[in-house]
Amino acid sequence: MADLKLLALDDEDLAVIAAHLQDAVLRVGDMAYLKADRRFAVVVNRFDWDHAVRSEGKTQRYIRRQTGVRVEHVLGAKVSGIDLTDKERVLSLLTLTFEPGEAPHGAVTLTFAGGGAVRLEVECLEAALNDLGAAWATRRKPEHAGD
Repeated sequence: MADLKLLALDDEDLAVIAAHLQDAVLRVGDMAYLKADRRFAVVVNRFDWDHAVRSEGKTQRYIRRQTGVRVEHVLGAKVSGIDLTDKERVLSLLTLTFEPGEAPHGAVTLTFAGGGAVRLEVECLEAALNDLGAAWATRRKPEHAGD
């Protein structure tokens, strides 16, 4: 399968990226707010939900992919419920959302399992997801209450 590359310029585009990132895992140390560049960047290990759906009913071998995510035009970042000094702590990403403000401003929020969140105030919405080539098999599929 070719590496996934997605660009979000509105909340509908961001919802597509969020769907691909659901249950991605990352270390706190893999997130960075680059204030001078007005960019937030993170490297995650995303669960390949598309591959899981296509292989349903076959011998279950799931895939995780190393993926870079960036949000541009960031004016500020706030963190809640995450100790930024604990660089090795593993977080599980639940979703990304966009809350519009006075157009084109708004906020992108990354919400993590356990209540942690990162809120990015943005001048306008521009986010991208790029698989970085590394992929590996896993037997574990993320589970959610009610599955």
